[in-house]
Amino acid sequence: MNVAYNATSVIVMPVEIWLRPWHGTRYFPPPIFLLSVFMMSLASMFLSVAGSVGQMIPFVHLRGPVGLFGIASMTKLFFLASLVHGLRIWRLMVKPQLEENSMFEGRPLPFFLLLPKGNSFWFCRIVYEPLAVFALAIVLGNLFIIQAPLMQYLEVASFCLAMKQYVAWYRNWQLTRNLMDAASAGPIIGRIIDNQASDEDMARVHMASLPANLPRDIREASVAHLAHAYSVPSAEEESHG
Repeated sequence: MNVAYNATSVIVMPVEIWLRPWHGTRYFPPPIFLLSVFMMSLASMFLSVAGSVGQMIPFVHLRGPVGLFGIASMTKLFFLASLVHGLRIWRLMVKPQLEENSMFEGRPLPFFLLLPKGNSFWFCRIVYEPLAVFALAIVLGNLFIIQAPLMQYLEVASFCLAMKQYVAWYRNWQLTRNLMDAASAGPIIGRIIDNQASDEDMARVHMASLPANLPRDIREASVAHLAHAYSVPSAEEESHG
């Protein structure tokens, strides 16, 4: 999940800083920003070089992308937005008392609140925002306001944005589910220690039945291993897992 979340964050950062203009100081870590800058710069350079080389081929008349704005324009907007956000974030870093939660992704744009279920935090992030990016790409591309490569990037970014927000939602759900599973496994673990667990109890914790004459210390060691498996991982373990 960490790989999926970070990879999609790199792809969607040039879009998400416009969707969430009031994100916290630690919402986009420096490595994500650096990789996103590399991605946009390399994409702009590749398309520029490819267009120039294509026009140099004899007897071949390649037509450049049709549209007013392309990847290069998006890259310039990304750099401009990064400069503005950089000044805002620096101010919050030197005055941390002005920020309540540095990991907060920021409020959605106001017009999303006017839509049905627009007040739902996750529904807005997983459904409305990606759909808005995808629809904007289609409309601007068909009106020849943006070029085809930029339209395709925005379409991919909309899918990655939905996936990123789904992973974020899944992480929160997983924490709650781990707590519920641990609470459910607690009484079963107690019955296993007392050698009173049924086959159904053992199956619910994915454990084979233990011999009835098993020494208590070995039984407790087995149960301790089982309890550790059902314990809720810490934030540090989650980041490494």
